[in-house]
Amino acid sequence: MSNAVRYGEQAPPRRSAPQPTRLHVLLIEDDDGDALLVEEMLADAAGSLEQVVLDRVTTLQRALERRITADCVLLDLQLPDATGLTGLTRLRQHAPSTAVIVLTGQEDEATGVAALGAGAQDYLVKQHVDGSLLARTLRYSWERSRAERVEQQLLQHQLLARENARLERGLLPTPLVTDPRLKLAVRYRPGRNGALLGGDFYDAVELPDGTLQLIIGDVCGHGPDEAALGVALRIAWRSVVLAGLPMAESLAMVEKMLEHEALDPLFATVCMITVAPDRRSLKMALAGHPPPLLIDESGGRLLSREKLGPPLGVVPGIGWQELTVPIGPRWSLLLYTDGLFEGRVEGSGERVGLERMAAAALNSLKAEDGSDSALDHLISEMDVLHGGPLDDDVALALLTFDSGEPAR
Repeated sequence: MSNAVRYGEQAPPRRSAPQPTRLHVLLIEDDDGDALLVEEMLADAAGSLEQVVLDRVTTLQRALERRITADCVLLDLQLPDATGLTGLTRLRQHAPSTAVIVLTGQEDEATGVAALGAGAQDYLVKQHVDGSLLARTLRYSWERSRAERVEQQLLQHQLLARENARLERGLLPTPLVTDPRLKLAVRYRPGRNGALLGGDFYDAVELPDGTLQLIIGDVCGHGPDEAALGVALRIAWRSVVLAGLPMAESLAMVEKMLEHEALDPLFATVCMITVAPDRRSLKMALAGHPPPLLIDESGGRLLSREKLGPPLGVVPGIGWQELTVPIGPRWSLLLYTDGLFEGRVEGSGERVGLERMAAAALNSLKAEDGSDSALDHLISEMDVLHGGPLDDDVALALLTFDSGEPAR
């Protein structure tokens, strides 16, 4: 007997040629004579086939008791514990990504068609098989199975991308701002995993009387549940704002939405801004959220956290106080989520922190002359400090106003 193929062993490579790719085949066959024929056919075809490692079990149960790692399975339809297509069905359920080739003595076209319909890659009749046919069938079946897996993975990625796009449309809406003196630039970037959107959200609505409402928020956690909750909170906020509810009542209604929609106990931090119709003052409410950065003719500063309240969902019904801030004829207001400054500085382990982030934001706005690209520049600066892409999701909203009055 040729020793080119042995059960459970690797055939020795030829010294004169590069070592070929290994193909692992599991034979499920109870007849010793048929098993010997398969081994001999693979040995005869060793020159045209990848290096073969052949394992054999005599019952389906023994195959199901192991973790099947074979590239291909040769399955007989007449086994002691499985006859007909029962064994194929059970094997496909146990190892759905493994290529299965039926190798049987049943010369029945109807059975062959049924086997292919049940998931077999091919149907071979023992008395009509030789080494070269078996070798080609193994190679082609493995390639087809691999192509199917790649296609399935591509489909899953496409479905995930469409799901993320739907969530993104909900999290990142088109702001309703009509005042030509106002300019709103926004950015959203998922964290390092990049697989799913997080719960960061923002929105802006200008009311008929000219009042501008602006919100940015962050649902704790990451994943589709948090992203869906962020969408629900943003839509709830837009609805109550358009209905004309005051700031405190708007936040209270958004908190009620969080309580009803969250699948698990969750909280959300929020910063809500109301800019007066004359654009000379704003009101701010902070629900556990970091304060915005105000840039005007006197420079830049983080707004006071004096009236900081708890995040939504932590102490239901407590309410939030408003802080009134006077502003000049031209100003910029930067809102952001904590993913921008909670990363650690590379090499030191310390957090970037609000002050360092604010300084970087001022430099970015100055370097880019207050344009939209300042937000990209700022995110890049934070990545550099972090030593790579930030771990958490980042949402930014830059609201700029210029009255057109001469500078002082």
